[in-house]
Amino acid sequence: METQQHTVKVNLCGGVVSAGDLYEILLIAQRAGATEVCFGTRQQLFFNINSNMLEDLEYSMLAAAINYELNADQRPNMVSSYVADTIFNSEGWLTEGVYKDIFDLFTHQPQVKINLVDSSQTFVPFFTGNLNFISSAISNYWYLYVRFPKTNQICCCPVLIYSDDIPEASKKIEQLIFHHKDEFYEQLNVNELRFFELLKERVGFSQPVTDKLILPDFQLPYYEGFNKHGNKLWLGIYRRNEYFSIDFLTDVCQLCLQTRIGQLYITPWKSLLIKNIDNNDKSAWGRLLNKHRLNVRHAANELNWQTEDQCREGLELKKQLVREFEEADLRTYRLCFAIKTQARSGLFGSIILKKRDADWDVMYTRDFNPNSKDFVTYKKRVPRNGLSKSLEELCQLYYNFYSDNEPDIAVTGKADNTYGSLPDTKQVYQCVHCLSIYDDAYGDELKGIAAGTDFNVLNDYDCPVCSAPKQDFILINWSVTTQSL
Repeated sequence: METQQHTVKVNLCGGVVSAGDLYEILLIAQRAGATEVCFGTRQQLFFNINSNMLEDLEYSMLAAAINYELNADQRPNMVSSYVADTIFNSEGWLTEGVYKDIFDLFTHQPQVKINLVDSSQTFVPFFTGNLNFISSAISNYWYLYVRFPKTNQICCCPVLIYSDDIPEASKKIEQLIFHHKDEFYEQLNVNELRFFELLKERVGFSQPVTDKLILPDFQLPYYEGFNKHGNKLWLGIYRRNEYFSIDFLTDVCQLCLQTRIGQLYITPWKSLLIKNIDNNDKSAWGRLLNKHRLNVRHAANELNWQTEDQCREGLELKKQLVREFEEADLRTYRLCFAIKTQARSGLFGSIILKKRDADWDVMYTRDFNPNSKDFVTYKKRVPRNGLSKSLEELCQLYYNFYSDNEPDIAVTGKADNTYGSLPDTKQVYQCVHCLSIYDDAYGDELKGIAAGTDFNVLNDYDCPVCSAPKQDFILINWSVTTQSL
């Protein structure tokens, strides 16, 4: 009889953990029969054990005062950009001390997803949480963007939140949402005004939002290998199969303790990052990588993918597509990809593959901004063996629009109605803001417009994605192989 496997999840608050604490968790996992662990997109840690080890695990976790969940994710980990601090962001008021002070003030385990993110970086996603706190230009004040649970509806709180108030405000917002689930939880259209009116009764606000949040253009930094930072080094370690052996990680913890490195960092890209390595200790870290036969220089087009946690199907598809990208010598700079096999997996990406039965829908976000929640369908029901070609075409479309010699249509609202000579083209109408396509051959199913309806006969038509009016659509030449299916 096959022994049942159980998944253990340990939240590493904000993606940071002391070397000593991680070492203790790893020893408990090892004694419970685990040989490897993996990290999640919300900077948490997972390992699998057999049923006969559950009692021993429970006793060890209780003795070490380590909170964990078994086969569950009722308490999502808090995501933070602490991992990016000083190496992937510019100077500002948000420092290590501010992060730690906020973490320490949380006396409850949140049931909603919370993101605590520096607005000057693009390594950690901004809006994948339910409560997304984003640093403002005013010291110790944060924008708050609420994404109501199990929806893509995002709204900005009309006031800024003070650092010390974040934990209590988060608790009261969570209580409000769960006490009014019929209004604010898994609802198609949430009344934002009512939500903030109710919130004002629970939370004292004093700093109104006066300046619009401006985020930097997305660019994923290369997060692997040895890299210089000031007079120190940092080391990023990525694993192609997403798993790290416990033997390797315990050696990492021991070397950190020997060289006085206090903390380790988990990234939303399921990798490990070690900061503040002394130049004199680089050889010791090199020997450790050699001992465990670890490669730390993977191609950039392999590092810019998001897959669901412990999802074998998504991981295998990623490996296949990366190989095909390499064969095609495909440029993917400033793009990132997500593979979603579940309806609400919380991944982010500028290009998204979403499973539909045995096939895949190919989508992209407005302006190819991975932090957007406005999705544009590029093709529907693409078989797995056709995904590489579709993604190559979509990447080429991106660079046609955003090359250095082309105007940024998302900014100017203007574009030439031709984008180079493509074989087998047809004419379609495209929104200049979000690039959504209206094809006469397919109509607009979401708006009840039948296939074969000429765009010119439509009255009061607006974009189904960004609500732009009909006059903001332009006629373009569209490759037959890239039309929306």
